[in-house]
Amino acid sequence: MDLRPYLNRWVMIGTLSFAGILLLITLIVIGWTSPRFSPDVGFAPADLTMIPAPTHTPNVTVAPTNDPLVTPTLDPSSINVNGYVQITGTEGEGLRIRSAPGLNTETVFRGEEAEVFVVQDGPQSADGYTWWYLVAPYDETRAGWAAADFLAVVPSP
Repeated sequence: MDLRPYLNRWVMIGTLSFAGILLLITLIVIGWTSPRFSPDVGFAPADLTMIPAPTHTPNVTVAPTNDPLVTPTLDPSSINVNGYVQITGTEGEGLRIRSAPGLNTETVFRGEEAEVFVVQDGPQSADGYTWWYLVAPYDETRAGWAAADFLAVVPSP
């Protein structure tokens, strides 16, 4: 197919003229419909949420009671269920955490020196030791029984 008859001077001038007219129309429409920029904005109200300041709560002194239904306060220096303990006294060797209380039960994993656990169950006595069921607060799969001789109470985080 021969396109030379369609690519003459008049066709090119007409095409460029048509494209120029479309461009001019586009610029005019954009100019009329676009918002005008105003350098003097003036006052612009803003949404503001007021958060009241905290109020002072007076200290209340609770009078001690001798209610027999109230459970006694647990000693913070002894191991208790829901308390936190840390492995200590292993000289860097770590502590074998077992599947059940006792020295002959399966070792589930080795707890590292200074690793912190939450006490979930216990105490139970076996093989001359007091055993507590521990769970790592960051990984519930690290759980098992440990001898109390290698645990130290730490404050809860």
